[in-house]
Amino acid sequence: MEAEPILRVKNLSRSFGGVIAVNDVSFELRPGDFLGVIGPNGSGKTTLVNLITGFVKPDRGRVTYRGSNITGKMPYTIVGYGIARTFQMVRLFYNLPAYKNLIIPLSSRRVKKLRGGKYGERDDIAIDLLDDLGFERDSMVPYKKAGSLPHGYLKRLDLGRALALRPELLILDELFSGMSMSEVASTLPLIEKFNEEGLTIIMIEHRLKELFRVIDRVMVLDFGQKIAEGQPEDVMNAEAVKNAYLGSEVDVE
Repeated sequence: MEAEPILRVKNLSRSFGGVIAVNDVSFELRPGDFLGVIGPNGSGKTTLVNLITGFVKPDRGRVTYRGSNITGKMPYTIVGYGIARTFQMVRLFYNLPAYKNLIIPLSSRRVKKLRGGKYGERDDIAIDLLDDLGFERDSMVPYKKAGSLPHGYLKRLDLGRALALRPELLILDELFSGMSMSEVASTLPLIEKFNEEGLTIIMIEHRLKELFRVIDRVMVLDFGQKIAEGQPEDVMNAEAVKNAYLGSEVDVE
């Protein structure tokens, strides 16, 4: 039997003044799915993520996670259900050492519950996780202030902070933005590995060539509406998608 959806988004809508940012969007995710979300700039991708994760409340619609209505709940409550995210513009504690940015999520009630009432050696866990993300545990990089690190490290640190929450659903908002090709090449297999191990992922990304290597299916937004969903090759050949990207360079080969 096919697994029940882990996430149901139904008729989700949000306007800001007279601008419709998300317009009647619906989709479902099953455990282990890897969904890419694409669309031109300003198409509503980040607003959709903000609606799912509680940073923005919808005007209409419903978000259901594992059968629970999480519509409009606060972000810290939604995290407790097992949903974590990264941000397009990273939000870190820049004056703390990089690894200390992971201590707060590692100290969450969710992590304590999953660890049977114990937190464990949080510093060691943080260093181990950052090492997996390319922070070279034997160097000084994990111990430097976050604000002193290059942009690529900051993006991976944001990813590490989300992973520290041990989510069941991970939402990545333009993780590869500003990363070098070598940083993307080293991070992409890790994302694929997390998914293969059972993590359900939504990934917003403009770097379509890299995105299409790992996702199961793709959803396209344009002017806040879902205009296509399915296999990447089929979706990119759809007339509505071609029109949405008209005048943009879209390389998916």
